[in-house]
Amino acid sequence: MARNVEAPAKESRRERGSSKEQRGKGEGGGRRRRGGRGRGSGGSGGGSGSSGGGGRRRGGRRPSGSPERRQPAGAGDTYREIVVNAEGWQTRVATLEDGQLVEYMIERPDQRRIVGDVFKGKVTAILPGIQAAFLDIGLEKGAFLHVSDLSADLDSLDLDDEENGGGSRNREPSKRLPIEDQIKKGDELLVQVMKEPIGTKGPRVTAQVTLPGRFVVLMPGMDHIGVSRKIEERSERSRLRDIIKKHRPEGCGVITRTVGSGEPEEAFANDIRYLHQTWEKIQRDSAKVSAPALIHQDMTLTTGLIRDVFSDDFDRLIVDDSEEYDRILEYVESISPDLADRIELYEDEIPIFDAFDIEPELEKTLHRKVWMKKGGYLCIDQAEALIAIDINTGRFKGKSDQEETILRCNLEAAKEIPRQLRLRDIGGLVVIDFIDMASEENRSAVLEELRRNLKRDRARTKTFPVSELGLVEMTRQRVRPAMSSYYSVECPECGGAGQVLSEQTLLAKVERIVRRVGRSSLMPRLEVRVHPKRADFLLEEGFDRIAQLENRFDLAVDIREDRELHHDDVRVFDDRGKEITARFG
Repeated sequence: MARNVEAPAKESRRERGSSKEQRGKGEGGGRRRRGGRGRGSGGSGGGSGSSGGGGRRRGGRRPSGSPERRQPAGAGDTYREIVVNAEGWQTRVATLEDGQLVEYMIERPDQRRIVGDVFKGKVTAILPGIQAAFLDIGLEKGAFLHVSDLSADLDSLDLDDEENGGGSRNREPSKRLPIEDQIKKGDELLVQVMKEPIGTKGPRVTAQVTLPGRFVVLMPGMDHIGVSRKIEERSERSRLRDIIKKHRPEGCGVITRTVGSGEPEEAFANDIRYLHQTWEKIQRDSAKVSAPALIHQDMTLTTGLIRDVFSDDFDRLIVDDSEEYDRILEYVESISPDLADRIELYEDEIPIFDAFDIEPELEKTLHRKVWMKKGGYLCIDQAEALIAIDINTGRFKGKSDQEETILRCNLEAAKEIPRQLRLRDIGGLVVIDFIDMASEENRSAVLEELRRNLKRDRARTKTFPVSELGLVEMTRQRVRPAMSSYYSVECPECGGAGQVLSEQTLLAKVERIVRRVGRSSLMPRLEVRVHPKRADFLLEEGFDRIAQLENRFDLAVDIREDRELHHDDVRVFDDRGKEITARFG
């Protein structure tokens, strides 16, 4: 048995690149802020706000390390802040609560989000069996349209004021016409993306277009007035309904958003006017083109987040790029001028995500094991069908009472799991295996703690009682691909399985190939090519076993290294150099 080292025709290439964090601009440190103005009103488009209100002022220099935090200025006792890293080729946005990273979003030119975008699509296939259709909207993958998302139906809408397009639908097939009676192949429809393409699936779309503004959501084609369920005061709900009745465009429904509570009538009038003008433009543009075509693009990541999330609940938004700072400030002054003094420009030389200790936390989200503060840990495994989360005590140091120790570990996990779901942006079906507890009271306490922490999540969640097997099942709304999809690709070695063949298994595979060749041909020599690390094992640990086969079949076996091969690959060639892997492998 001989060993040959083959120099591959193409050397393995390793991509090289240096990631340079965007530095703050200007000589001075600290932050730059623009003072706020008195409360005013403006449309969602940012064109109607007045421009008064003080100039920029430069704050004192902030020392290196974690940026200072003040007492919460927003509603509640939690200090909430949004940190924006604008690098030109990508924008990253992190949400922190009391300095802890809880939510993260990223936008790149080649991975631009499309939720909320409006397309003109052409029906390419109708599937009566699942009451759905596929549309060509000009993307790589066809868009999925369910019958429940085809026509405006108030009974089927979950009127959640925080939705940015479509919302969830409760399917009631008996009340609807079959999809094949409503549309046919070749029809052109105006649709809005409600779910990003995920994995092998294309985007999910709805024909029920909704346009979110700062204070209201406009629903063309519907006759409905709604007020956010989070606004509970009766007098305020009545006031908002009266305002909406007065300014609602004909043929459109309107829902007021939570952030609209307490806003003056003029703010709603401007918001509705701008959204209705946007809808009219969408209709005009759609009439001019044939499908497939992009008709309307939703806001960028940063402005969309400000529109939907940034409110009095947040204490500040800090950004490290002066141009992005100016854009954000201009937009905030147009929609919520009273929040303008919470916009800050970061100018320290330390990269902003390092200064806020965000980078290390992001790296941890790529690991399946998550250590908790008291020594326990979670194992998060994401499969195609569901997400499985296992809790272990690990190095957890609790009281001598075992039940009490397990309870404390489970309670900590019930707090950490919702944070990890938000941070990793993973959803669908989630199955949680808490550590077994004997007390029914303790099990209920853990479930209640889980539900309490899930309330902070902007995505819709639903939890179910503990099953007979002691598992907690829950669902989380999945709108975008998980965060890991932006940072990782399928492993070329294992194909995403997370495992490669053991050395003994690969040796057995080579032995089977040698036996097949020895029994089926009279060739004098067989060349076996494997990864260099596999070649080392075959020539050392597997030497005697392969030598026995050489003697048995009077066949010389040459083990050759091939750096281009993966760890599981085995290629075989006859004595004339012809590959015979397909025949004998």
